[in-house]
Amino acid sequence: MKFIESYPDIQPQSISLLHVFAMIRPRAMARLRPSLRLFPPGLPRLTLSRHTRFALLLILTAALIEVFLHTQSWAVRQPDHELDEPFYTSCQEPAIDQPREKAAMVMLVRNQELMKALKTVQSIEKHFNQWFHYPIVFLNDEPFSNEFISAMNATVSGEARFELVPKKDWLFPEWMDVADAQTSIKAQGKAGILYAGLETYHHMCRFYSGKFYTLEALKDYAWYWRIEPDVEFYCSITYDPFVEMARHDKVYGFTIALPEEPRTCPSLFRRIADYKELNNIPTTELWKATVAASWVPWPLRSFMGWFRHRDRSGDGWSLCHYWSNFEIANLDFFRGKEYQRLFEYLDKTGGFYYERWGDAAVHSLALHMLLPSHKVHHFEDFGYRHDWYYQCPANAPNGQLFESKLLPDGPYSPEREGGIGCRCECDGSRTRNFPKYCTNKLKEPNTARRLSMVESVRSWFP
Repeated sequence: MKFIESYPDIQPQSISLLHVFAMIRPRAMARLRPSLRLFPPGLPRLTLSRHTRFALLLILTAALIEVFLHTQSWAVRQPDHELDEPFYTSCQEPAIDQPREKAAMVMLVRNQELMKALKTVQSIEKHFNQWFHYPIVFLNDEPFSNEFISAMNATVSGEARFELVPKKDWLFPEWMDVADAQTSIKAQGKAGILYAGLETYHHMCRFYSGKFYTLEALKDYAWYWRIEPDVEFYCSITYDPFVEMARHDKVYGFTIALPEEPRTCPSLFRRIADYKELNNIPTTELWKATVAASWVPWPLRSFMGWFRHRDRSGDGWSLCHYWSNFEIANLDFFRGKEYQRLFEYLDKTGGFYYERWGDAAVHSLALHMLLPSHKVHHFEDFGYRHDWYYQCPANAPNGQLFESKLLPDGPYSPEREGGIGCRCECDGSRTRNFPKYCTNKLKEPNTARRLSMVESVRSWFP
């Protein structure tokens, strides 16, 4: 107020920062300088010689160049054309007389989940299997009840098979200290780690990560489509995905990609990265896509390797993975020597029980390490929901095949420009309710078009 009183011609409401700086006299600035000192009076100041400053500038410049070159070494190569496009972008007349692949849908389920299982089977029959009649193999670690068997036999249009998972493939491995593992599981549960306090969940993750593929019940099949209780399909699937996967030389297909819950698997990425380095496995474009390169310069970068989700060199895992409750995949890949050898290595570490390694993360990192990117397919034309996450393509304009006598009459959502779905019942105005970041990141090796900065930022949000 004293300052304003010194200038009676200036109204208080018109005072701005520019006015203040314009009117402060040198004497006033002199009074302000002591309060602006960075160092208290009497503290000796550090004085750098010109040569020292020049040397520090050189070191800083070299560090920035090294970081730039390091991050560029992890840049995903941009293909000159799209390597993974939808098999079809509109309805097709179902080829009911077309030869089938040696394939089955597979559901791991318990008797008490009958109603949830029925919901899934009714949905897949309505939207796909009523035309193609693939068998569904039901797996359980306990014998199926007569009620469950009768209900499924009455619902499935193809063969329904009911198989018991062998105890040796489901329970703790023989070499493990069971009491110690159970103590760890209880501790994980108390820590609030997602599903980590459930012993059966650990068994399931280990089973789906390796033992599932060597089941006697699946030995006659080359392909599997994993389905879960209480999921929904929203669009008519009018082509045979097994046939198209084989025709296009694909190995693995997914619908949804998400970040893993970090506390479930703090050492998993490091274990697989060490295995990759130990066996001199070349770095694929998919592996680059899943890695988040460190911005810490050498030689400090290696210290980052002490943290979770990082390799020995200090580079991190993005946590992005394919959500494995839906997957259509080649069994021969997962039965093969390379994958099974990796699984045995991981199993021996005990991470499926001393941590809560999920099969989705194990599958994804293995695929990224062992496969070229064009062998992974995104079924973006499938409408699918599991829990609260869904994928919902818009219906293709002029592609709903209204003249077909095989396809369901509806109701289904309106056609939209750019849509690729077939008679989808969900609202295609919003194609997903989860961030697209992981989907974009894992599809980058197959995508010729790169996202703009604005699009990249928007991909972090649903």
